[in-house]
Amino acid sequence: MSSNSRRPEHTAPPEVVSNIVKMNSRMIEIQSQMSERAVELLNLPEDQPCFLLDVGCGSGLSGDYLSEEGHFWLGVDISTAMLDVALDREVEGDLILGDMGHGMPFRPGTFDGCISISALQWLCNADKKSYSPPKRLYTFFSTLYSSLARGARAIFQIYPENSEQLELITAQAMKAGFTGGMVVDYPNSTKAKKLFLCLFAGVSGVLPKVLIPSQICPFPSRCRYKNMKGKSAKKGKDWILEKKERRRRQGREVRADTKYTGRKRKPRF
Repeated sequence: MSSNSRRPEHTAPPEVVSNIVKMNSRMIEIQSQMSERAVELLNLPEDQPCFLLDVGCGSGLSGDYLSEEGHFWLGVDISTAMLDVALDREVEGDLILGDMGHGMPFRPGTFDGCISISALQWLCNADKKSYSPPKRLYTFFSTLYSSLARGARAIFQIYPENSEQLELITAQAMKAGFTGGMVVDYPNSTKAKKLFLCLFAGVSGVLPKVLIPSQICPFPSRCRYKNMKGKSAKKGKDWILEKKERRRRQGREVRADTKYTGRKRKPRF
């Protein structure tokens, strides 16, 4: 079997593939790690929450990390099924059904940054006869450029099929007005290697440093919580209280805090 036949974008359109993909714990962990790295590459201010766009948001796993970091976000995805999963999970961001190849329908300067995990390469496929990958990429990048505040960054974690596909993506991004380039983490590792397209809207910036193999933690989840800089452990009482407070600031209905908030229930026999 060739490597190309294993790629999900060659099996069916994204709205179909995402309907049948099951997210196991390992995939969730990887998605969370890539989201964390993408936000790091955004280089956001530490003293204020930002309004971010998540393109190809799926079930909202990346959005969960954005919420944990105290940011507000809006997710766009082509799959109704995946957005339904996000709604069932009660993610804190807003959700929009849309094809990124049709462009981003937002007002100029709406977002402080954009992330996208494992989605951009889908635009390189002509799933319909009317689809032109260069035109769809340019439509996406040009409308995204407009929707970002000047000086904002857009970070795309991608799995390009080959060098030609990577050149097509970057060429259309530059044509739309972006500057920037690729950041390759763990370039000498087959399994850990990750590609991030880092784009700057309106202001040229210095590309971040790559991660090297010696920085790989054998226990990623432990390292993540070790480096959370005093943030509450997930699912603990403080984490729950922080999440409820964020929802109150967003105008959502939240149950009142009680002495039982965050307390583990005794097992039922």
